[in-house]
Amino acid sequence: MMQQTIEQKLAALSPVYLKIINESDRHNVPAGSESHFKVVIVSAAFEGKRPVLRHQMVYQILAQELQQQVHALALHTHTPEEWQTQQHAIPASPECRGGSKNA
Repeated sequence: MMQQTIEQKLAALSPVYLKIINESDRHNVPAGSESHFKVVIVSAAFEGKRPVLRHQMVYQILAQELQQQVHALALHTHTPEEWQTQQHAIPASPECRGGSKNA
């Protein structure tokens, strides 16, 4: 499963919290797809890094998956201090704008 692969690979960042949510069912893709994910990752590896660099770190780790099966990856990258300040809140994802299942 792609979700497990993502989790295993992101372990390289030694996360103190990691949540991977398959949001493929919210998009115009076949049932059972694993192509759209939201990742919430909290790691000390992000200390002192701007969000764009944090995202690049994740993209580098998941490069193969992003070239093949993963179409979209919503990233929420936090340091442990930021995560505590945000009271462990996971933001809601916007509605899919890339097509309609009813079309």
